[in-house]
Amino acid sequence: MKEEIGKRIEKIRVDMGMTKEEFAKNIGISGQFLGLVEHGKNLLSVEKLKNLCEFTNLSADYILFGKDKESFNYSKEILSEFSPNQIEAGLDLIKKFALFIKEE
Repeated sequence: MKEEIGKRIEKIRVDMGMTKEEFAKNIGISGQFLGLVEHGKNLLSVEKLKNLCEFTNLSADYILFGKDKESFNYSKEILSEFSPNQIEAGLDLIKKFALFIKEE
């Protein structure tokens, strides 16, 4: 998990066109520590994660788990085409299918 988080943070930094030192300064850590984070050897504190989210305008969900807002919005858009009863029936089928697989 540390490695995945580090890779995401590195990609964010590279996409922003920043050096480790520039990026690190903006979130309140050293460039050396950022290198450890990007290589999955260390993690940011909650305070520094908050700084990172504010600086990059990205969610903690994306940084920690790779979940992005576009995926959520896309899912919401697709589901808007269905009635609440249809969505409930679909969720019920998914639950039954999951139980079926679990029993196998």
